[in-house]
Amino acid sequence: MPQIAGHLLVECLIAQGVTHAFGVPGESYLAVLDGFHAHAGRIRFVTNRQEGGAAFMAEAQGKLTGRPGVCFVTRGPGATNASIGVHTAFQDSTPLVLFVGDVASDARDREAFQEVDYAAFFGPSTKGMAKRVERIDDARRIPEYVARAFATAMNGRPGPVVLVLPEDMLTQTVDALPLPRVEPVQAWSDPGSLRELRTLLLASERPLVIAGGGGWTPQAAAALQRFAENWQLPVANAFRFQDTFDNHHALYAGDVGLGINPALARRVRESDLLIALGPRLGESTTGGYTLIEAPLPKQKLVHVHASAEELGRVYQPTLAINATMNAAARSLEVLTAPPELPWASWAQACHADYLANIDPANGGVVLPGSIDMPAIIHSLQQHLPADAVLTNGAGNFASWLHRFFRYHGLVKGHKTQLAPTNGAMGYGVPAGIGAAILTGRMAFTIAGDGDFLMNGQELATAVQHGAKSIVLLLNNGSYGTIRMHQEREYPARESGSGLSNPDFCALARAYGYAAERINRTVEFVPALQRALATPVGSVIEVMIDVDVITTRGTLSAIRQSALGAAST
Repeated sequence: MPQIAGHLLVECLIAQGVTHAFGVPGESYLAVLDGFHAHAGRIRFVTNRQEGGAAFMAEAQGKLTGRPGVCFVTRGPGATNASIGVHTAFQDSTPLVLFVGDVASDARDREAFQEVDYAAFFGPSTKGMAKRVERIDDARRIPEYVARAFATAMNGRPGPVVLVLPEDMLTQTVDALPLPRVEPVQAWSDPGSLRELRTLLLASERPLVIAGGGGWTPQAAAALQRFAENWQLPVANAFRFQDTFDNHHALYAGDVGLGINPALARRVRESDLLIALGPRLGESTTGGYTLIEAPLPKQKLVHVHASAEELGRVYQPTLAINATMNAAARSLEVLTAPPELPWASWAQACHADYLANIDPANGGVVLPGSIDMPAIIHSLQQHLPADAVLTNGAGNFASWLHRFFRYHGLVKGHKTQLAPTNGAMGYGVPAGIGAAILTGRMAFTIAGDGDFLMNGQELATAVQHGAKSIVLLLNNGSYGTIRMHQEREYPARESGSGLSNPDFCALARAYGYAAERINRTVEFVPALQRALATPVGSVIEVMIDVDVITTRGTLSAIRQSALGAAST
């Protein structure tokens, strides 16, 4: 039956199993908005307050579901605002489809109102934005483009795709039907590679698995756990993929990323066989390409990745295996292990290192102030439900969560960590709200004062759509990460990193959230219990001394060290 193209596009999304789309409305895609109205019982359009927040929610959707998150924005400023979510999806290997309403065809290439060349802006030639950028000029081909976008976003290394929608195309009458739901292709490792991997394992004395990247499912995580148990392998998780392997498991070794446990860093260097299962081995996971030396690591390296193009791009592995995570983990779980393995004490020591690292007493640094952050994170472990989704943006504040919180693994059926590996500030608040809208599970966000203000307006989105999140806002009056680097490189010369903040509690209440401020550790648990009990979202503002800059040291100590080095 003939219908306008904007309605057909919405039907194509429904055919792909999409239940929610995030975005900021624009006149360039009114026909699509009308399609959402026509199908309101089958798909929900979530109205955001800024396109960056919308794109972050869609990116969180991709992480949570394993299928492309969906975001709609208008041309020009709308698309450029959303680009931060596209970049996050690219570096985090998250499937996402961004739809951009565009100028009409008869105005194209005249620098029309808000016109942008999206192929140039998002295109693969940028080497860090979209996997594919396409423009739909023929309404009859909407089903083809949408199905291809979903396939491209999921297959190989998952990532973002941009589809451009000329507004006049969306109002055309078309007689077409959606294509069937696209499922990701599974790439299996070849038997010869598995035999070679087994040979490398049998010759090893100190093996270590680093798991992470995109494309993981609960089934793949369960297969990884069985592989680790069969071979008694210690498993570390890549930067901000800390829920890939269950942190409560006796073989868990910790996370390999920024602020890495020094003992784990030594284990990585001492390992004679690294099995990188899924991560692309980016800068944060490899300590700036020095923890694992590029291009030729000192350790034997087995790199398993869903994208053939990623294998050998930075690191020359001993063995490269092109396989998706579901297929790779299921192959590995049936890899026969010998009855005795020589590295039992090594595996136990790796886990012991992890347990020591989450002991606040480890490190011997007494941090100033009336707020005990390790104790607060421990309280979260006690009071949050096991299936809670924990989110954060970028900043030193996130290190408290990363070091001291024990994430429940994907093996237990739920993704529990949403965090940007590209270090995008402002991610945590919208990601938590998106998770609450999509799953109904408890969403808990940790944010810094600077981080919160980048997308705090999305609290209004939460209230409008009946979502509840809890935001732990650490207020130190500073862009703390930048201040830390300033003290290290230009000690006692703060510039640009100080913040004059609003009354965050009043701001949160204005949006419709509950809010309270605490100044002492003992006040936190009662505040958290009130936040858990209230039917609306909550902000708990924690006033923290700016000197408490990392989980292991202070700004003043960094400054004194830098001044001492400069004087010698």
